[in-house]
Amino acid sequence: MHLARVAIGLLTAGGIAIGTTAATRAQPAAGGPPAVGVVEATKRPITETSEFLGRIEAVNRVNVVARVTAFLEKRLFKEGAEVKAGDELYRLERGPFEADLEAKKAQVAQLQAMLENARLTAERARILLSGPAGQQSTYDAALANQRSLEAQVQAAQAQVQASQINLDYTVIRSPIDGKIGRTAVTEGNVVSPGSGVLTTIVSQDPMYVIFPVSVRQGLELRERYAPRGGLNAVVLKLRLLDGRLYDQTGKLDFVDNTIAQSTDTLTVRGVIPNSMLHDASTTASPVRELTDGEFVTVLLEGVQRSRCWRSRAPRCCPTSRGIMSSSSGRTTRLSSAESSSGSRRPPWHP
Repeated sequence: MHLARVAIGLLTAGGIAIGTTAATRAQPAAGGPPAVGVVEATKRPITETSEFLGRIEAVNRVNVVARVTAFLEKRLFKEGAEVKAGDELYRLERGPFEADLEAKKAQVAQLQAMLENARLTAERARILLSGPAGQQSTYDAALANQRSLEAQVQAAQAQVQASQINLDYTVIRSPIDGKIGRTAVTEGNVVSPGSGVLTTIVSQDPMYVIFPVSVRQGLELRERYAPRGGLNAVVLKLRLLDGRLYDQTGKLDFVDNTIAQSTDTLTVRGVIPNSMLHDASTTASPVRELTDGEFVTVLLEGVQRSRCWRSRAPRCCPTSRGIMSSSSGRTTRLSSAESSSGSRRPPWHP
């Protein structure tokens, strides 16, 4: 019995010792102050960017129409190709216009012969006035006939010129450089000024970018860029529908003088180069990046970068810190000694 009591006492003492050791291990060891992050505010240049939705628009657009009534004999262009100013597009029937021109020229020749005879008659009548056989009325009639024929010759020459113009209209040429669309009339049909548009040509390089700007945003942009040079202080960039950033930059060249009352927006226009992706040597026709009517995202950036506060990467400092806040919202951490003395100035202080 006495031995059992001794064993129980030893077991109880051992359990208490083990529990005390475990509790001692569970308590955290006393250490130094916790590590805090420190962010230093620095002044760095940044690019101010404004985004708008816009649409690509050709600088020049021409609807090709017929100027005379005739049969369409031949189409001389490839649909979708780029053409140059002066290139032949359509050739109309020329026979009737050539015959009309020759008839007008013959009429001019006839009137010129009659005019020459009238001049000789008027000259003889003038000479006869110096003799007894001459009469003033005869000379006056001859002179009037001469002047009438001179007027008829001028009218006939004008008819020749009009016929020549109509003959030239039988060859329809491109008035601008650009990309031509599909033809609306095929060979063998009669075309006339009332036939409508035969095809359309849009210029390719450069391109306009048209986009609306709200009045509020317009005022903000004016306040931001007017002191820096106005439209010349802005660089225009484009983001395409596939998310790519277009590799060419443009500039603003026009701001509308009227605000659209239905949308309360102002129409702004920029001009940007239309780079060629593939030339005609590798494809059937040149391929360019921008297409008339295409939607894009317009990015307006300042030419001169603005100075703005940026924070550097945080660093850890194992010391106790206080926090100081400026009126602009930027913060810095100060040690307890610096907070009490106020000897340290924030890093953004001028």
